[in-house]
Amino acid sequence: MAIDYSVIGKRIKKSRIENNLTQEDLAEKLNVSVAFISRIERGSTHINLTRLSEICTLLNVDEGTILNGTSMDSTNYLSNEFTELFKNCPKEKQKLIYNIAQLIINELK
Repeated sequence: MAIDYSVIGKRIKKSRIENNLTQEDLAEKLNVSVAFISRIERGSTHINLTRLSEICTLLNVDEGTILNGTSMDSTNYLSNEFTELFKNCPKEKQKLIYNIAQLIINELK
């Protein structure tokens, strides 16, 4: 599965805005250029895990939220991913996936 840096960048931008930070503020805190922050948010540059961790710490956001769109601690963990998965499946496969999920859930009880 390829990493979609544009999606990661959008999530970073959203978190930055939610923290009332400008690109300049974030760049200053990370000791990088504003252009670098802009490229990260546009997804035109790759971000390594060390830098991602620094950004997440500054933005007070979980790495899982930036990488996956949701944290495992979230009440709606993977709900968007399942919704997208279902949207792209024929109804017969949706029913099969649902039945398998039910079996797994019932087995865990």
